[in-house]
Amino acid sequence: MAEDPRSSALARLDAFVGEWTLEVDFPNGPKDASGRVTFEWTLGREYLLQRWEVPHPEAPDGMAVISAEDDGEGYVQHYFDSRGVVRVYRMTFRDGLWTLLRDAPDFTPLSFSQRYTGSFSEDGSRIVGRWETSHDGSTWELDFDLGYRRLA
Repeated sequence: MAEDPRSSALARLDAFVGEWTLEVDFPNGPKDASGRVTFEWTLGREYLLQRWEVPHPEAPDGMAVISAEDDGEGYVQHYFDSRGVVRVYRMTFRDGLWTLLRDAPDFTPLSFSQRYTGSFSEDGSRIVGRWETSHDGSTWELDFDLGYRRLA
C-alpha cells in the first residue's frame, strides 16, 4: 500500500524538530536581536508547533502552527506574534530548501508581500535565510537576514 502523501510531507518536517538559536541581522535596526526557537510535534504529530522568543523590544515573540496540505506537496504556516499580528503563509520544504510566502490578504490586509527563503546546511545544523518584502508584488527587497543554529 502506498504511503499517504500528507504523512510523507509531515515526516519531512522532522528536520526542524529541536531547539535552535535565532540569528537576526536587521540592515537598519537592532544588531543584537538573537533569540531562541523550538520546533515540536503536537496533536499526535499532525502539526508542527514553532515558538520563538527574541529578547529585543523591536522583535516580536511568537508562535506558528504548520500543517501539511492533503496533496503532500506544500504546507500552511499559521503565524501569531506578541504584537497581535495573525498571518497565513504558504510554505514549501523539500531538499533542504524552506520557503514561506504571503502574497494575499488573510486575517489582516495585505499592504505588502513577504517571503522567506532558508537553506539547510548539509548536516542539518544551520539554516541560512532571509526575509524579503515587496510593495508591488514583483520587486523584492531585503527586510532582514534570519538564520538558525541547532542547539539540540
